[in-house]
Amino acid sequence: MLSLLILIVIAAFGLILVIPALRQPLLTAPILKGFRRSLPAMSDTEKAALEAGTVWWEADLFRGAPDWKKLQAIARPSLTQEEQSFVDNEVEEACRMVNEWKINFEDHDMPQAVWDYIKQKGFLGMIIPKSYGGKGFSAYAHSQVVAKLSTRSSPLAISVMVPNSLGPAELLLHYGTEAQKDHYLPRLARGEEIPAFALTSPWAGSDAASIPDYGIVCKQMWQGKETLGMRVTWNKRYITLAPVCTILGLAFRLYDPDGLLGKTKDLGITCALVPHDHPGVQIGRRHIPMNTYFMNGPTQGDDVFMPLDFIIGGPAMAGQGWRMLMECLSAGRAISLPSANAGLSQLAARVAGGYARIRNQFKTPISRFEGIEEALARVAGNTYMNEAVRTLSAAAIDLGQRPSVVSAIAKYHVTERARQVVTDSMDVLGGKGICLGPSNIMGLAYQQMPIGITVEGANILTRSLILFGQGAIRCHPFLLAEMQAAQDPDRAKGLQSFDAAFWGHIRYTLGNGLRSVFHGLSGAKFAGPGASVSVEMRGYARQINRLSTAYAFLADISMLMLGGSLKRKEKLSARLGDILALMFLASCVIKRYEMEGRIREDADLARWCIEDCLNKIHTALDGVFNNFPNALLGRVLKGLLFPWGLPGKSPSDQLGHRIAQLLSNPGEARNRLTPICFIHDSEHDPVGVIEHALAAVIAAEPIDAKIRAAEKQGVFKNEPLANSRDISGLAAQRGVISQEELTVIKRRDELRDRVIHVDDFPFEIHAKASGQHADGSDAESRLRAA
Repeated sequence: MLSLLILIVIAAFGLILVIPALRQPLLTAPILKGFRRSLPAMSDTEKAALEAGTVWWEADLFRGAPDWKKLQAIARPSLTQEEQSFVDNEVEEACRMVNEWKINFEDHDMPQAVWDYIKQKGFLGMIIPKSYGGKGFSAYAHSQVVAKLSTRSSPLAISVMVPNSLGPAELLLHYGTEAQKDHYLPRLARGEEIPAFALTSPWAGSDAASIPDYGIVCKQMWQGKETLGMRVTWNKRYITLAPVCTILGLAFRLYDPDGLLGKTKDLGITCALVPHDHPGVQIGRRHIPMNTYFMNGPTQGDDVFMPLDFIIGGPAMAGQGWRMLMECLSAGRAISLPSANAGLSQLAARVAGGYARIRNQFKTPISRFEGIEEALARVAGNTYMNEAVRTLSAAAIDLGQRPSVVSAIAKYHVTERARQVVTDSMDVLGGKGICLGPSNIMGLAYQQMPIGITVEGANILTRSLILFGQGAIRCHPFLLAEMQAAQDPDRAKGLQSFDAAFWGHIRYTLGNGLRSVFHGLSGAKFAGPGASVSVEMRGYARQINRLSTAYAFLADISMLMLGGSLKRKEKLSARLGDILALMFLASCVIKRYEMEGRIREDADLARWCIEDCLNKIHTALDGVFNNFPNALLGRVLKGLLFPWGLPGKSPSDQLGHRIAQLLSNPGEARNRLTPICFIHDSEHDPVGVIEHALAAVIAAEPIDAKIRAAEKQGVFKNEPLANSRDISGLAAQRGVISQEELTVIKRRDELRDRVIHVDDFPFEIHAKASGQHADGSDAESRLRAA
């Protein structure tokens, strides 16, 4: 009888589950009611941010089912003949024209000839279509240009990067009226207009949606007639190109208290274009970001009247500014800072690797010391990874994606790994790196690193709030649909939509849970990606598949347990975001290795990168399980998903040794690692001389071996000149080496001395350091006079 009763209950429950007319009122409706209560309040700006952009490969990783065939089917990005010519000629010439030391410590600006050159050659109009006189370059070409310029000069790269990122040109292309496009885009393409975009205010930095800058819709006399317009008040800071801009993009909140545009009083964030010489616009003062003298400064305006036609897209787009910004943000963020920092990584790798082979201590190149090797291995691996992420992110844009999550991953991780590359390079350079001067390349780069970390979404915020917070909602196949259904004002329609999404969610979670347990027990033996991935990378792809499935289940359980409070659990959210991002980075590395032809010399670089990612995933998973709000559930999940322990050992010392040596040995492997790096051909250039000296050092090594052998035999015993500086001359006198060989040694010494030279200055340099000239004038008065 009891068995029959149990069967009847199970059958009844089964009928309720399969019949929507029963399931929705009896099960789904109560669940929806609880879901609505747990859902945190969400503003229109938050909704716009969450719904902006598209999802791509990161969604496969989030959902536990990466389709490696889809990733491998993406063609290797390439440049058109025109784009390649631009990189090889115009970009090279721009790099030759600048001197980073003079810009930042003498002139405090790029030379006027450089400004003229980048305007005339179309650098500022790379994203503007040819129909408007622009270059119409691909995202990959845009990325190549920014990356290469960044290997030479930050002010140059930033001055080109910003007009081609989120700003007036991008917004006009997508939302401008035809009249606005026809007027501004050709002028921007020709460099006749210098754009800036002002969003950040002193009271709203990372929380840009809360900007206090405002406009009031009103009528006022304008150019001799009464005009419907707005009085705008703003106070912005950190605005790149603002001191020299001719057209200022401006974001502010627009209000219509008198109902001149309709019934809505608070129209929302609005974007307008304002000429720099418009009455009331204040620009010209400058910030000094970490002693890097690109044009950056504040702008203000107090009750400035401007016609509604100044709104990008005209009056119809009043209040649509936040949506416009969010929809355009991902493309610029996926290119600008990842490209600049990938380029900077390549410069640091080239410099540190060459310097370590050139610099001798204890009669040995320091590149052979294991401590230096450890730093060089990180430099090489992170440089390889940054280029992989940069390339794939640009490819996504060219495929038509607007990858909001990928752009956040790329921005955060490329800048953080570039920071590690620069720090390690500084450690390799030692005393050479800490004394600023014309011959010190890395000291300036080290100073500048916090800029990329901070702008376009501070890295702390990006990691703790965006990577998982936005990633979970956008990448999850059902969560966004559930949220939208819960907020649908049509309750009946919302219930139907929620019913479909919720029960799909249940099936999805159970499926991932079962597969996760199976892969955990079987050691992921059946999680392989198939033949779409090379033999060298197949084992790594299998581990990523296994981690992806476990992650999908873990993310769902975390969201179920914490609900809306997950938004406030920033440390847990950050670790979950780390796991998703690191899986993406590792897959970028696999894709780079595959699409570049599976070159065996590069396999060690790919292995180091992937093993580093897997090791960091291990750390992040450990942090999630150990800090799970329900400690018992955390331990149970760890045991279920990883019964044999967490995977992910750190790269071995031998692997690190092999990739470190790639940096210090001239050859194709070193060139492939730094493919976009600008190398000046002059031996009097601080980077060029390293290349010349490296070749000279290698040419002299067999001769050095002769001298060391003679020294061991006692040939130079008790000789005062038998020191590291003078022993070669003594060896020539004793016939140990020939005069021709001595010439090779002297040439090596000349170049090596130039490489290890540390700049010094007259005592009066303190006057310049304090902003004072010898005549007593300060920097501000000179700027005003100029």
